[in-house]
Amino acid sequence: MEQIQIIQPRSGVSFIWKQGTRLKVIDIEGEQVSDLTCFNLNDKAEYLSSGRTIDYAETIFLTKGHSFYSNRSKVMFEMIEDTVGKHDFLLTPCSAEMFRIIYGDTDPHCGCEGNLTKALSEYGISRDNIPICFNIFMNVDVDGATGKVSVLPPKSKPGDFVLLEAKMDLIVGMTACSAGMSNNFSYKPIGYSITGK
Repeated sequence: MEQIQIIQPRSGVSFIWKQGTRLKVIDIEGEQVSDLTCFNLNDKAEYLSSGRTIDYAETIFLTKGHSFYSNRSKVMFEMIEDTVGKHDFLLTPCSAEMFRIIYGDTDPHCGCEGNLTKALSEYGISRDNIPICFNIFMNVDVDGATGKVSVLPPKSKPGDFVLLEAKMDLIVGMTACSAGMSNNFSYKPIGYSITGK
């Protein structure tokens, strides 16, 4: 029986994800991004790499059938199913500094970076160790002529999901994203579950 865990709006969690099991990430209400990062459980210096993954996939549009690589070029997980087809692996987790610079907030939220730092601290992972996350359901457009990056409302609808399979034992940090622009200016929960094959 699938047991859904809930990440509350603008918060984050951490957990162990064992090799061979599957992580399902669910957009419960629609148009809500989840930042996901991971580290090798047995060597935290090995982490999820945007650059390696995009390089080997030869695309920024990562979806079903793609492998996600570590900084050491080892596969950390694979995407088995994807009901949306549009995610981001370019932009860094939102942060208090980003809210000041982009939104002009004078009393900013800690953002996904702060939530991941808090959630991953029990594993000895600090803010400076958090790389670019795989931003599930995030809709980022890149203009082919100018290179301009635009953050658009997610394409995900209520109940949309991705299904990922771990290829090594992992420490995972995951959020319900805190950035208004990324979530069409409405903050909602994210669901997830871990099951065997």
